[in-house]
Amino acid sequence: MGGRRGRLRVYLGAAPGVGKTYAMLGEGRRAISRGRDVVVGLAETHGRALTAALLEDMEIVPRRTISYRGTAFTELDADAVIARRPELVLIDELAHTNVPGSRNAKRWQDVDEVLAAGIDVVTTVNVQHLESLNDVVERITGVTQRETIPDEVVRRADQIELVDMSPEALRRRMAHGNVYAPEKVDAALANYFRVGNLTALRELALLWVAGRVDDQLGRYRAEHGIAATWEARERVVVALTGGPEGETLIRRAARIAERSKGADLLAVHVTRADGLAGADPAGVARLRGLVEDLGGGYHQVVGDDVPGALLDFAKGVNATQLVLGASRRGRFAQLLARGVGAETIARSGSIDVHMIPHPQASRGRRPARPPTALTRARRAAGWALALLGLPLLTAVLYALRDRLALPSEILVFLLLVLGVALAGGLWPAITAAVGGFLLLNWFFTPPIENWTIAQPENLFALMAFVVVAVAVSATVDLAARRTREAARAGADAELLSTLAGHVLRGEAALPSLLGRVRETFGFESATLLENTGGAWRIAATSGGPPAVTPAAADTDVPIDDTLNLAATGRILPAADRRVLAAFAAQAAVALREQRLRAEADQAKPLAEADRMRSALLAAVSHDLRTPLAAATAAVDGLRATDVTWSPEDRAELLATAHESLAELDHLVVNLLDMSRLQAGVLGVRLQPVSLEEVVPGVRGGPEPPVLRVPHDLPDVAADPVLLERVLANLTQNAVRYSPPGSPVHITASSHGDHVEIRVIDRGPGIPPDARDRVFLPFQRLGDRNSHSGVGLGLALSRGLTEAMGGTLIPEETPGGGLTMIVTLPVAEV
Repeated sequence: MGGRRGRLRVYLGAAPGVGKTYAMLGEGRRAISRGRDVVVGLAETHGRALTAALLEDMEIVPRRTISYRGTAFTELDADAVIARRPELVLIDELAHTNVPGSRNAKRWQDVDEVLAAGIDVVTTVNVQHLESLNDVVERITGVTQRETIPDEVVRRADQIELVDMSPEALRRRMAHGNVYAPEKVDAALANYFRVGNLTALRELALLWVAGRVDDQLGRYRAEHGIAATWEARERVVVALTGGPEGETLIRRAARIAERSKGADLLAVHVTRADGLAGADPAGVARLRGLVEDLGGGYHQVVGDDVPGALLDFAKGVNATQLVLGASRRGRFAQLLARGVGAETIARSGSIDVHMIPHPQASRGRRPARPPTALTRARRAAGWALALLGLPLLTAVLYALRDRLALPSEILVFLLLVLGVALAGGLWPAITAAVGGFLLLNWFFTPPIENWTIAQPENLFALMAFVVVAVAVSATVDLAARRTREAARAGADAELLSTLAGHVLRGEAALPSLLGRVRETFGFESATLLENTGGAWRIAATSGGPPAVTPAAADTDVPIDDTLNLAATGRILPAADRRVLAAFAAQAAVALREQRLRAEADQAKPLAEADRMRSALLAAVSHDLRTPLAAATAAVDGLRATDVTWSPEDRAELLATAHESLAELDHLVVNLLDMSRLQAGVLGVRLQPVSLEEVVPGVRGGPEPPVLRVPHDLPDVAADPVLLERVLANLTQNAVRYSPPGSPVHITASSHGDHVEIRVIDRGPGIPPDARDRVFLPFQRLGDRNSHSGVGLGLALSRGLTEAMGGTLIPEETPGGGLTMIVTLPVAEV
C-alpha cells in the first residue's frame, strides 16, 4: 500500500439504534461485492438479529482478550488487523474507552494506528460522544456521557455520513424490540428516548454535520480562489457605526435571519486604521451584547475605506445579505459624495444590500468640536507672540528695508507665523498671517505706505505668503492635536487593558469592579443604581457615602433604561467619560451575571430534584416490575384450580413469592430512607455500639462473610440499626461483584479516636475516576446492568454513615478488588 494513509469514513448518528452499525456493515458488504478485501475488526450487534445477519460470511478478525482485576474483557486487536493488511476494515464504536492495560486508552487511537498503516476504515459514532457537545447533551437528556471523543478526530474524516431517523420511527423500532431487550424498552422510552430528547439530539447532529460541510465548502472556495458569494447558506451581516441607530439595525437583521431558518447573524464594526477616533466604547459594548443576546456574532475590522472593508468582510464569510442604516449625512454632504451606503450598493455584486431607515437618518451629522490641542498657557504665549512679535519684527525690518528685498522680508514674516503656530496653535497663527500680509503690504510693498500693489508679482507673493502661512499653521495644529489624541488614546487603552485584566482574572464581582472605578478615576464613591418602578435603588456600591440618585452624583453615566453609574467626589472631564462608560457597561454585565448565578443557584435544587425523579423512574421501572411479576406469577400459580402442585412445587412457589416480596420491601425501605436523608429528616439515635454484636449478624448472600473483629475493640458511637444496614448493603454489593468461590471479608481495627470497618472483595474493583460516581443515587458502575438493583445501596450507605458522624470511602484491594472503609468515632465512656 506504499506510504499512503488510509481513508476514514464515519457514520454519525443522533442516538443509539438509528442504524449506524447496520449501515457500516452494509457498506462493507457493498465493498466486498465490488471486489475489495474487507474484514470486520469489531462490530457490536447488541443482540439485534438483523445486524447480526449482516455479519454472516464476513471475515472477522479475532478480538484481543485482556484480563482486568480477575475479569476477562475483549477489545479490538489493532495489531492483528495491521498484520492481516486488508484494504478496508470495519470498526464499530469509535468513542469507546479501552479496558485499562490496553496500549491505547481510546479506540480512536487504535483506529489512527490502522489508518497510519494505509488501511481504510469505516466506523461509527453517536453525536452525544463528541467532546464539544457533551455538556449540551447532558443538559438535554440529564445523562452524563463518560465516553467522549475530540471533535477534531471526527472532523479529520475523509467522509462523514449522517445516519438519520425521525424520533417517531426510532421509538417504533424500540417498541418492536429492534434496539433494546423488551424489559428495557419501557424505561428507555420514558427517559432518554423521549421525543423531545431525540428531536434535540437529531438537531445537534444535523447542525454539526452542516457545520462540517460548511468548513469543507470554505476550504474548497479558498483553494480554488473563488471570491464570488455562493448562497449555500444564508448569512446576514449588519454594519454598525456605534451610533444610536445600531439597535434598530441589529433587530431588523435578526428578523431577516430568523425568516431564513438556520441563517447566521454577524455584526461588523469598521474602525479607522489610525485608531485615534471611533465610536463610543460603551455604545459599541451595548450593541455587541445585543447581537450576542440574539444569537449572533460580533466582529471588528480595521480599514479607512469603509465600503471596501464591509464588502471584504461580507465576502470573506460568504454573506448573502448586508444590512446598512440609511445615511445620517445631510443633503448637502450627500450632493458632494454619495456616502458609504450608496458606494456599498454600487460595489456589492451578488450580495443583497438592505438600507434600513431610522430616526437619525438625513438629520445630518453634527461634528463634534475637536478637543483643544494646546494648554491655555501655550495659547496665551502664541497670542502674545503674534501681537507683540509683529510690531517688533516690522520695526526691525523697516530699519533694514534698504538692504533686504521683498522676498526676504516675506520669508522672515513666514518664520514668525511658524513660531506662533508652534507656540499657540491655529488661530494665533492665522491672525499673525493676516497681520503679516497687511504689514508687508503697507511698509514693504511698493508703493510704500499705500494699500495699492503696483506689480502683479508682488501681489502673487503676498497671497502665496498667506496661503503658505495658513497651511503650515493648520498642519502644525493638526499634528499637535493628533499627538494629544494619541496620548489620550494610549491612556484610554491602558485603562481599558486594566478593565480587561480585571475580567480575565475573574474579578467580575460588582464591588471589586466598582472599587477599580473609584481608584482609577479618583472618586470618593462609585455606585450602580437601578430604577425599579420609578424609584432608584442601590444595586452595588464602593467607597464613601453613595449617591442615591443620579442627580445627587457629581458624575453619572446612563447605561440603559434602568441602570446608571453614579460617582461622587469630582466632576469627570468629558474626555474621560467614554472610558468610564466602558466600565459602566462592564458593571451592568457583572450585575446580570451575578443575578443569573443567583437564579442558577436557586434552580439547582429543582434541577437536582428533577434529575433524581428521572433517575428514580428509570431505575425502579424495571426493578419494581421484576419482583412484582415474580410474586404475582407465584401467587397466581398457587391459586390456579386446574393445576395440582406437589408439596415441593408449592414450597418453591411460596419461597419465590416470599423472596420477591422481601426484595420489594428492601427496595421501598431504601427509597424511603434516601428521601429522608435528602430531606434531612432521618432519625438517628447515636449510642455506644459493640461491633462484636453487630457485625456477626451481617448477611449479603447465601454464604456468610469471613469476619476478623478483635475482641478488645472499643465501642463506636452509632445507631445500631443503621450501622447494620450500612454493613449489609456493602456486603451485598461486595458479594454481587465477587467471583465464585471468593468470599467477602469484614475486618475491624482501632486507630486512636476512631474505628475502621473494612468490607473487602476480590471483584473487578472500581476505576479511580469512577469512585465518587458510584455513590450517586441510582448509579451503577457502567450504568449497564439492569439486574443489580436501582443503585441505591452505596449512596444510602454513605448517607447513613455520614448521618452517624462517620465516613465511607472506597479503596483498591491489594491484589485486585474493592475495599469499602467505614470510619466511625469511638464512643465516649
